[in-house]
Amino acid sequence: MEVKNFATWDYVVFAGLFIISSGIGVFFAIKERKKATSREFLVGGRQMTFGPVALSLTASFMSAVTVLGAPSEVYRFGASFMLFFIAYTFVIIFTSELFLPVFYRSGITSTYEYLQLRFNKPVRYAATVIYIVQTILYTGVVVYAPALALNQVTGFNLWGSVFATGIVCTFYCTLGGLKAVVWTDAFQMVVMIVGFLTVLIQGSAKAGGFHNVLEQSRNGSRLTIFDFDVDPLRRHTFWTISVGGTFTWLGIYGVNQSTIQRCISCKTEKHAKLALYFNLLGLWIILVCAVFSGLIMYVHFRDCDPWTSGIISAPDQLMPYFVMEIFDTMPGLPGLFVACAFSGTLSTVAASINALATVTFEDFVKSCFPHLSDKTSTWISKGLCIFFGVMCTSMAVAASLMGSVVQAALSIHGMCGGPMLGLFTLGIVFPFVNWKGALGGLLTGITLSFWVAIGAFVYPAPDSKTWPLPLLTDQCPPSNLTESVSPVLPSRPAIADTWYSLSYLYYSAVGCLGCIAAGIIISFITGHQRGKDIQPMLIRPVCNLFCFWSKKYKTLCWCGVQHDRGTEQENLENGSTCKQGAESVLQNGLRRESLAHAPGYDPKDKSYSNLAFEKITHF
Repeated sequence: MEVKNFATWDYVVFAGLFIISSGIGVFFAIKERKKATSREFLVGGRQMTFGPVALSLTASFMSAVTVLGAPSEVYRFGASFMLFFIAYTFVIIFTSELFLPVFYRSGITSTYEYLQLRFNKPVRYAATVIYIVQTILYTGVVVYAPALALNQVTGFNLWGSVFATGIVCTFYCTLGGLKAVVWTDAFQMVVMIVGFLTVLIQGSAKAGGFHNVLEQSRNGSRLTIFDFDVDPLRRHTFWTISVGGTFTWLGIYGVNQSTIQRCISCKTEKHAKLALYFNLLGLWIILVCAVFSGLIMYVHFRDCDPWTSGIISAPDQLMPYFVMEIFDTMPGLPGLFVACAFSGTLSTVAASINALATVTFEDFVKSCFPHLSDKTSTWISKGLCIFFGVMCTSMAVAASLMGSVVQAALSIHGMCGGPMLGLFTLGIVFPFVNWKGALGGLLTGITLSFWVAIGAFVYPAPDSKTWPLPLLTDQCPPSNLTESVSPVLPSRPAIADTWYSLSYLYYSAVGCLGCIAAGIIISFITGHQRGKDIQPMLIRPVCNLFCFWSKKYKTLCWCGVQHDRGTEQENLENGSTCKQGAESVLQNGLRRESLAHAPGYDPKDKSYSNLAFEKITHF
């Protein structure tokens, strides 16, 4: 493959990204030097507004894997990837209305603190260890995979980019804490959008305009979006993306420390919810940009696919190869795209380092040393940022030795995210589940999701379920490559064509539903939790949405949890049905009077505020 090297201006543009990101860390280190507390460092003093947090959330979860991988998915499998807008919508609604209120009102810093408040320490520690391992592994791959793809196409130095990413992220995380991470993410989100827009404008111009792109894509079967086949073995259908995608993204989004840490850094619950909903807009924008980039790339390569012709060696190299072709006479713009891709990497790595430092400090350090001074706590937090920065960068080095295992490592996030989602759902939605059910459910979910994912890695799904749409090589120049002969595969067990062939988007659903089912069964076998022993603020009474017409059934579904404790009037519940339905969503069915008695609640703003919050850690 011919490697097209960067010009001087490309390096200038790319270096500018790292310099500005580091500068933001230095700025907040100087600005906040008099507020040297771990609370200020880890959660921004809980006084952030929704704007930068929304941009930060979008940038953190749109990594370089998305920038490089999503257009490649559309190029090979069509625009059905657009259906993720349904999954993203459900994910944000569930996160903001089901999970966020519980975490925010509990006054916690680590999401795993909730598990101790609801169950006990062993459940908290088990979840924390799983999160730390999966995040270090995933972050290492996020750093290495795009660096490898860009190196092989653009000639950009592989290890230079890997170590530069690790050093810069660790630098501004350690100096500026969460505020530096959030504002740097906001800047990097802008870079990502600008990078995508340059590709869209130049690519569509070379393809003859958007109308021609859509026409050629339709002729190439790339615009068949809605496929309602219910077969769970099919890689991408309406159901696998909208249902399986919701479980996948909710597992790595709704109960993820990186997300919740940013949300609870907002000054009020209303700001936290606004951050999530504006973040949804950002997710949609990135999704649309990625889909159209994939379609434009298909039109550009419709007569000579560089992947099947052997010009490039992996699908992830399609996007950088395409960029180097359309910007071959425009120095600086390839550097802008590489800055776009690495903005995704920087934001993801920075979010991971900050989240890892937070859960380690809150779940382990403070548990062992509860009386640390603010100054000592801050220095320990910074030391943890450095430690995890080194660990994530080292994991990137290890990823280079994994070979084909890298693809398996990328799915670790989803495999662990499903059981984690199930664990938190057990705690928040099912009051009768005890700690034995929670721990047993977590182990069951982890076992099931790893079983199906590892089985799929050993016995890949049949080509009929995962084969890409037609790709042509008619106009490709003659190649010296010899046609490879497919290896003789070993005999496949019957389970390989059913269970192991399940769409990868259902891995999280398997882990989540397995965790919930096992948790409920184990809890009833071992003696369910008494509702009156649980603080109402730790439970989200979703049954109020379905039983608003009957106080008797609603109270029965509370399972003994005293959600109406401290109330004297029932005027709200005696109102109109429509009003009850709407306010039950906004207020989770809790009565307005009980909310007024909750710590940190501002009746005028109808929102919780961090100003009045005291941590509820000694129930």
